[in-house]
Amino acid sequence: MARSARVDPATLPYRRGVGIVLFNRDGLVFVARRIDGPGGAWQMPQGGIDRGEKPRAAALRELAEETGISKVEFLAESTGWLSYDLPPTLLGKAWRGRYRGQTQKWFALAFTGDDRDIDLRASAHPEFDDWRWIELSRAPSMIVPFKRDLYERVAAEFAALAAPRMAGAPPRGEEDGR
Repeated sequence: MARSARVDPATLPYRRGVGIVLFNRDGLVFVARRIDGPGGAWQMPQGGIDRGEKPRAAALRELAEETGISKVEFLAESTGWLSYDLPPTLLGKAWRGRYRGQTQKWFALAFTGDDRDIDLRASAHPEFDDWRWIELSRAPSMIVPFKRDLYERVAAEFAALAAPRMAGAPPRGEEDGR
């Protein structure tokens, strides 16, 4: 008879990852609906950091893999690492049971392409089946509940960037030469 072992989350590490807040010219952010998500969960692009990879490089790689998007400009980086814990129903299952959740470095990027550059089938293993542009403040209400607090912190940190940009204008924060 097989025994199901209870996993003590305190004994597991956090998986290191990145998240991307992608702003379009209208100050809206990109969200996509997960293929495997419960009840049509939407999220911003995010993923793991490969061994030896820098977080910013991982963010650009994940964005390209998940959305086909490569036309971006760097706007900002979260001041710290933000973490979330998996709910008990996923603990011991997600990521082969090796992690209790993720700790992520978030990046705000400006999308410099246009919507036809978005390709959710850019990867051999698509994660999303639909996408849209929304107000940043709406993102926390669209994510799975166990990531909601993290999304609220991301939205608060990058809220000042959620404003329309003029075509050809330098990325926000670079107008004064910084």
